[in-house]
Amino acid sequence: MYRSHNCGQLNATHINREVTLAGWVQKSRDKGFMIWVDLRDRYGITQLIFDEQRTDKTVFENAKSLGREFVIQVKGTVIERESKNPNMATGDIEILVSELTLLNASNLPPFTIEDETDGGEDIRMKYRYLDIRRNPVKNSLLFRHKVAMEVRKYLSDLDFCEVETPYLIKSTPEGARDFVVPSRMNEGQFYALPQSPQTFKQLLMVGGMDKYFQIVKCFRDEDLRADRQPEFTQIDCEMAFVEQEDILNVFEGLTRHLLKEIKGIDVAEFPRITYDYAMKTYGNDKPDIRFEMKFGELNAVAQHKDFPVFNSAELVVGIAAPGCASYTRKEIDALIDWVKRPQVGASGMVYVKCEEDGTFKSSVDKFYDQEDLKKWAEVTNAKAGDLILVLSGNADKTRTQLSALRMEVATRLGLRKPDEFAPLWVVDFPLLEWDEESSRYHAMHHPFTSPKPEDMKLIETEPGKVRANAYDMVLNGNEIGGGSIRIHDKDLQSRMFSLLGFTPEQAQDQFGFLMNAFQFGAPPHGGLAFGLDRLVAILGGQETIRDFIAFPKNNSGRDVMIDAPSAIDEAQLKELYIKLDLPQ
Repeated sequence: MYRSHNCGQLNATHINREVTLAGWVQKSRDKGFMIWVDLRDRYGITQLIFDEQRTDKTVFENAKSLGREFVIQVKGTVIERESKNPNMATGDIEILVSELTLLNASNLPPFTIEDETDGGEDIRMKYRYLDIRRNPVKNSLLFRHKVAMEVRKYLSDLDFCEVETPYLIKSTPEGARDFVVPSRMNEGQFYALPQSPQTFKQLLMVGGMDKYFQIVKCFRDEDLRADRQPEFTQIDCEMAFVEQEDILNVFEGLTRHLLKEIKGIDVAEFPRITYDYAMKTYGNDKPDIRFEMKFGELNAVAQHKDFPVFNSAELVVGIAAPGCASYTRKEIDALIDWVKRPQVGASGMVYVKCEEDGTFKSSVDKFYDQEDLKKWAEVTNAKAGDLILVLSGNADKTRTQLSALRMEVATRLGLRKPDEFAPLWVVDFPLLEWDEESSRYHAMHHPFTSPKPEDMKLIETEPGKVRANAYDMVLNGNEIGGGSIRIHDKDLQSRMFSLLGFTPEQAQDQFGFLMNAFQFGAPPHGGLAFGLDRLVAILGGQETIRDFIAFPKNNSGRDVMIDAPSAIDEAQLKELYIKLDLPQ
């Protein structure tokens, strides 16, 4: 038996008990006649004491040679600690060691295994197995486990069945780029790794499984960000004989359950807004509603004077930054410089200070009088002490730019509080979006999304106006999940493929298996998938998902710990019928 207790378990009730512990040496303090060692495992830290008077001489001498991260086993007696540490669960006791066994020595770690480490991100990624020993990463992984267990518990209690779907599937042309896997057994042919289990979960509904879920790996070969990895995990779900309201109720319940069980927070019913309202009011389809700063469209009250910048703009729109009228010119110039960055792309910004005495001071006083600026304040809901920030130009670009500014101002004002949670549903997305480059429609979600029944009459004549029977859940400005009611009728699915530019032959080649299944009694069905990595990070109060993934990739999609991706042997390439023609 390597241990009778773990290193976070012992307390004053165990005094005088003989125990066996095992773990890693966190640190050692040698006072000559006495040695203290902090022994660490996943559960905590226990202080060991080696006393020249009370400890066997050989054991005492061996203790002197212990280094950081040595793996040891000790036996000894729990005694009361003279200098208690109220910040440790085991701070009232220590172990007077009688036996010491070295299980494995360790090289000096490349960074300190402490909560506040001296290791940069690159070195910690290379030695991720050491980074996991640190409390912040270890606790993030335990937190992820807790969330996943609560998800499984909630869905299982509602009669959902967890079913595994294949990882080696057929490549499809929609969505992001596939990761492809060559087949040795089938010359010149390839599998793809799934971007989601979409078609398989629909087939499970045809198979009568009724309620399916899976916590599943998905793969997308696309550019990375802080909240995106080439392989990621979804909470994937599907239900048969449901309408949109049924799905929203179930997964609103799941989210409410997680917030209650994980964070101890009660949330009332989630607000629901349409896609059009979200874009007009917040400039994006995943608004953060922990704070206000709603858009106010100013065309009607700003384009009647001789200010050519506004008069030539498709959209003039502003927000009221609360309490920022006290900003200095230097602080305002910093915001102007921020919106002019290439990442945002605005050409400039107009501002209006709403003074406490009810007057207004703006950067365009030459063109607009106090009565004009008062109307701006009314449209943007600005109050005394607020600062109105105005952008103008092409409608879509300007909304995107102001949305970015809104989030930046909220960050600077401390309004994006990680311990506050504001979920909502965004519904009524467009079914299709027109792509100028390819001169054809693309599915805004995926080609299996059903149109709104009331918009079916528009699908042939005005397809761009058709709304999708689709919905996204947003939490604190992040899309954490999305889904739709699916098409379950073969003829409607064929019409959808045609709208997306598929010939009947292409549709049959790519999705014939699904179309064929629809001929054997496919029930009405729909579903949703949550991004587990992102959901866990938000619940954990973090912006990045990496610390909640055991072995993440870096921004180049590389695993620097195992050095992947990497070249493979020429003989293996030959076996797979692959000949590389790389640039010299």
